[in-house]
Amino acid sequence: MKVLVGMSGGIDSSVAAYLLKQQGHEVMGVTMTIWNKRSHLTRPLNSTSCFAPDKTEDIIAIKKICEKIGIEHQVLELSDLFEEIVLANFKTEYMDGRTPNPCVWCNSKIKFGAMVEYAKESGLDFDRFATGHYARIVEENGRYAVAKAVDLKKDQSYFLYRLNQQQLARTLFPLGAMTKEEVRRIDVAQGFHKVYQEESQDFYDGDYTDLLDITSRPGNIVNRQGRVLGRHEGIWHYTIGQRKGLGIAAERPLYVLALRSDTNEVVVGFVEDTLQSTVTAGDVVWSSVQTLQQEVMVQAKIRSTGFATEAKAHQNPDGSITAIFSDEVKAATVGQSLVLYDGPVILCGGIIVQAC
Repeated sequence: MKVLVGMSGGIDSSVAAYLLKQQGHEVMGVTMTIWNKRSHLTRPLNSTSCFAPDKTEDIIAIKKICEKIGIEHQVLELSDLFEEIVLANFKTEYMDGRTPNPCVWCNSKIKFGAMVEYAKESGLDFDRFATGHYARIVEENGRYAVAKAVDLKKDQSYFLYRLNQQQLARTLFPLGAMTKEEVRRIDVAQGFHKVYQEESQDFYDGDYTDLLDITSRPGNIVNRQGRVLGRHEGIWHYTIGQRKGLGIAAERPLYVLALRSDTNEVVVGFVEDTLQSTVTAGDVVWSSVQTLQQEVMVQAKIRSTGFATEAKAHQNPDGSITAIFSDEVKAATVGQSLVLYDGPVILCGGIIVQAC
């Protein structure tokens, strides 16, 4: 089988390519460049983010790893698409008072979408596309679904829930049944990286203002009753549930409850005000099922970190999904994702539009 492997230069994608080669597949590495439109930015010191203004040294290192594995490597320039699809969404969401997850958007729209299509249009010949994500793909009753990795500490299924049936049918996750320790041992044994190699931890290491192309927009920080408690330089500097960095003295710690783009206000309250029991999400992508025909018990996640929580879920007449949690969850955030699981397998997921 001919397999195209997305190569970031990190441990996981390098080992994924190596394993596929060892299994007898005809493997080619590919790296997308997405920073050229932002080349004026300065790369933060010791940056390990996936989006950074200059990765020339990374490309050189990736090519050396591919040489060790014995595979070809190609670079695809996708900064226009990344700007138009991922960063445009990123800016729109933040300016409207929502908190997007650019990694979720990039995976479905760029990495497993536009990049794969562009690779084919560029003449690259392959049957499957693979990455070093920690997740699995299962097939049942004619449908493909993303499932949790064996190594739950490294599981990345949440970030992949928006992959559609066509994308899942052509995708391989070679590390889904492995632990991180196993992968590291292979990496060290093959000499791909130093023993304590740092890994990408975030979308962007710099100030998000750099990516929004805007200047400061001062406004008020208010409590739920509308009383002004302080000032801010832009609502995009805050996230729902944030406690630190508010600069406000109070008898108890304050948390960000809402970002109001219409009035340019950051709303804060106490910890009990961050608790919610009902979360609704729209723009739903269906994984193991095509619809929820009745209310079902699920395990639901409202953010990438932490564990899934028990909830009752149903589909609404407009196609959105609602999860009613057995125990209240903290700071469900509009713009983030609600992902529903049946055990390890994803049923569906969508973008959070309301929480109460």
